[in-house]
Amino acid sequence: MRFSPKYLSGWSHGKEALKSGSYDTLKGSYYVNCAFYHGKGITVPSSVDFPEFTAPNVWPAETSLPGFQVTFEELCTLIIDTAVLVARACDQYAVAHIKDYESGYLEHVVRSSMITKARLLHYFPPAASSKSSQASDTGSRPPVSTARDHDSWCATHIDHGCLTGLTSAIYVDEAAHPPRISLSESTKPLSTAPALPFLSSALHPDTGLYIHARDSTITKVSIPPECLAFQTGEALQLITRGKFRAVPHFVRAGGVVDDGTRVARNTLAV
Repeated sequence: MRFSPKYLSGWSHGKEALKSGSYDTLKGSYYVNCAFYHGKGITVPSSVDFPEFTAPNVWPAETSLPGFQVTFEELCTLIIDTAVLVARACDQYAVAHIKDYESGYLEHVVRSSMITKARLLHYFPPAASSKSSQASDTGSRPPVSTARDHDSWCATHIDHGCLTGLTSAIYVDEAAHPPRISLSESTKPLSTAPALPFLSSALHPDTGLYIHARDSTITKVSIPPECLAFQTGEALQLITRGKFRAVPHFVRAGGVVDDGTRVARNTLAV
């Protein structure tokens, strides 16, 4: 895939700083602008002066991943449709608790936005050397309370938008099922994308998404399979004058398991 302005369309392996000061090299992103939500062929107006939101989407070739674009657009549409309902509930709360709050404001923002962004995330398997950093001198697993020091898959941050829709994570053993599509293979037409077996869990119990509560306690969040979760962002905090707070969160790799598996994490944020 080619790159687009500011690495926010198509594939990006941009490196972010972790709390430790080291760079995050274990996360890849595939970005899509969701203007298609408003109809087939709709694009963001050129008057929107942000190239990361106006750049055309970069889709993989149909011969490489047949059905990918259609499936991706259908899933994003489902997430945005659900976000409209979540926004409606937020509006009802805001009307009841915030003076002069405009009824239906957030729902309108979510429903009409032309700059909704989807980010398909692939977290690469942690290196074997991380095993020692995740264990104490006695070889035991550190308690979850130390998770603030192990933002090894994504540093602590808040989202800048109003709402972020999240799918449940899919874990894959890349030792047993390494990525196989090459440039030479991508020119061969496929009728369907090859099936990829999923793991029933991340295997390491500390792996996953964590959030900071208002009292600074850290909680691991596990989204059940076939479910969506919604996270509040900085724009919603401003709109509601702090009644809703942006949720600080991070993702922890957990560590390497002993049976030779190489666990990768995959999820979609819209």
